[in-house]
Amino acid sequence: MADRLNELGQPIGPEVPDWKPRQPPPRTVMSGRTCRIEPIDPDRHAADLVDANSEDSEGRIWTYLPYGPMDTFEAYREWMEATCLGDDPLFHAIVAADTDRAVGVASYLRITPNAGVIEVGHINYAPPLQKTIAATEAMYLMMGRAFDELGYRRYEWKCDALNAGSCAAALRLGFRFEGIFRQAVVTKGRNRDSAWYSILDTEWPALKAAFETWLDPANFDAGGGQKQSLSDLTGAIKPPA
Repeated sequence: MADRLNELGQPIGPEVPDWKPRQPPPRTVMSGRTCRIEPIDPDRHAADLVDANSEDSEGRIWTYLPYGPMDTFEAYREWMEATCLGDDPLFHAIVAADTDRAVGVASYLRITPNAGVIEVGHINYAPPLQKTIAATEAMYLMMGRAFDELGYRRYEWKCDALNAGSCAAALRLGFRFEGIFRQAVVTKGRNRDSAWYSILDTEWPALKAAFETWLDPANFDAGGGQKQSLSDLTGAIKPPA
């Protein structure tokens, strides 16, 4: 419940001292130990992404996206040039450090500098990226830019409520479930109820520490197995008072 009242006796939210609108995210590289996040470039990334996506022979990565599948280089590049080169969504390619090849896509979108709100979406991990350290580090790098570099207050994740994998990923990464927006979208001729998740700036310091603990090379044995799971680390965090 609100603990502040205005002069009319109405409850009001807490002050946000010295708030100023934030800057939009820049088109610069975010670098980690296992991956780089680069502003998407059809010349540099299209062929790699088509090749990586082709390892998904059943087309599972496209089920819950509003576009695709795109099975040819020409179709994928055409989609990139039509969809991925604007400022919002601001698309990035996820490049694996060990191969220097693009293996996934993610974007910032619904960028709202005046409110300090930004969403991550259009996430498409090709099979070579799935269930890797880089898959997690990519999300950590994008969160870090939003909170540490740019000072945003709220970081959002939205997905089809039937996409069990995406819902589980949001919780593993430390997002908090906020509810279902019923009949939010029509996509590919189907109804979509959207599940909403968020991280707030007050929650980020504890989550950042959890990510850094998980990403530390000491958290992995000689065979690459994790010693502590990220789900355990993020799940143990108590909401800020």
